[in-house]
Amino acid sequence: MENSSPSPKNTSPKFQSLFFGIQWILTIGWIAVFVGSASAFFLVALEKVSQLRDLHSSLVYFLPLAGFTIGWFYFHYGKNVSKGNNLLIEEIHSPTSIIPIRMAPLVFFGTIITHLFGGSAGREGTAVQMGGAISHQLVRLFPLRIKDQQTLIILGISAGFSSVFGTPLAATIFSIEVIRLGDYRWNLLFPSLVTAYLSHWVCLFWGVGHSHYPKIPVDLNGIVIVFLVVIAIFSGLVARSFSWCVHNLSQYFSDWVRYPPLRPFVGGIVIILLVGFGLSPIYLGLGLPTIQSAFQIQLPIETFLLKLLVTVVTIGSGFKGGEVTPLFFIGASLGNIFGYFDPSHLSLFVALGFISVFAGASNTPIASAIMGMELFGWEAGILFFIATWIAYIVSGHTSIYQSQLIGKPKLLSRSSDLGKKISDLKK
Repeated sequence: MENSSPSPKNTSPKFQSLFFGIQWILTIGWIAVFVGSASAFFLVALEKVSQLRDLHSSLVYFLPLAGFTIGWFYFHYGKNVSKGNNLLIEEIHSPTSIIPIRMAPLVFFGTIITHLFGGSAGREGTAVQMGGAISHQLVRLFPLRIKDQQTLIILGISAGFSSVFGTPLAATIFSIEVIRLGDYRWNLLFPSLVTAYLSHWVCLFWGVGHSHYPKIPVDLNGIVIVFLVVIAIFSGLVARSFSWCVHNLSQYFSDWVRYPPLRPFVGGIVIILLVGFGLSPIYLGLGLPTIQSAFQIQLPIETFLLKLLVTVVTIGSGFKGGEVTPLFFIGASLGNIFGYFDPSHLSLFVALGFISVFAGASNTPIASAIMGMELFGWEAGILFFIATWIAYIVSGHTSIYQSQLIGKPKLLSRSSDLGKKISDLKK
């Protein structure tokens, strides 16, 4: 954060610094209160609609109509915010305008409708987009310069991620790591950290908690290390496949279904057909109960593939939400497979898959490892860092966030990709 905001003329440097400090204290507090409160309300609403869907399984048969409704509203009122998280990243790279505040209600209701009728989506996208849109509105109140406008979005991302997952340290790193591969804005670490913790506390103040996971004991031996490497490699490959499938399916829908509201309508029909062929309800919605059970019991081997399929259809066809929680599901069930070979380390393998698939798909290995420590305990921290970096490298220059820039090429990836946007790379 730079002292670049306009300050009153004819004042001494001491008062200019004081004015600058007060302005940003108020800014961070404003973001934390409003974004943390919005996330709390969103989490409560999401829980209610998920419970309602579980009680009325027939709601899934209205998914095509729900998809058409979402598509219609975005087509008529949200064309300039339809990029979602990618719009936030693009505005950080090259600011052009104030993010429309309607992004927040559109993604909120789009996500709620998606989950109510059984779409397989997440929640981080919604919280991050609400956070970025809400925080950026301060540009309308203060004559902020470009650097400070970018900072607002980053703080909004941190606040949204922290309050929806309850992992403020991971949210801090995520907000500065997700922008550009291998090139981080460490100067924003402190304000992002403060914003993340405050928004997390605001969410807790409203009585909204988060999922709890078992603490992972560490019993290192050669076999565990081998499994760690194998899980990380497979996680990177699965993350790469997920990103490729989502974006190619989205492009396919754009090419072949010219009227945008029909794209999620068709995607809803595909999911209904899968349900008709026997797809279990556990693959609809967030899938948090299945993630929890993955730490305790062996799941069918095909679990991660089925969740990947349903999520790709949901997100790729235009339903709203996020990819992160489904990626947790995919990663946890992928790691669960290795429990068949070594049941005594089942919970560790599940945790490794949980964070590694996310790391590979989002290109945020540091944030993913720290999230692992916040959720599963600090004892296995070194293992989490090793796994997420391997998955990050194996996933190559692919991402669920196509607007990410490549600040430093990954090991084993093309150095000629330096400075390019991931969406512009040749596939």
